[in-house]
Amino acid sequence: MRDEGNLKAFCSIVFDDVFIVHSVKIIQGKESLFVAMPSREVKNGQFRDTAHPIDNAFRMTMETRILEEYHQFMNQAGTLVSSEIVTEDVTF
Repeated sequence: MRDEGNLKAFCSIVFDDVFIVHSVKIIQGKESLFVAMPSREVKNGQFRDTAHPIDNAFRMTMETRILEEYHQFMNQAGTLVSSEIVTEDVTF
């Protein structure tokens, strides 16, 4: 968990124990939390996702699962200074 402005946490997602995506961010938006995929800066100064869902239905499923894990972690942990949330055995 992080409490640095709008950035609330980083997490890693493990798919079927064979593929992992690191540096997924949980960010506080104007109205609610949202999930931001890992990205890198390109030559023109913009950021591009390095990994992301192609299908919107899968994106929503993944975001829902990540935010459920985040809320569960926060309910159990209270106010920790730093931690990483790992959602394991995610099957889609």
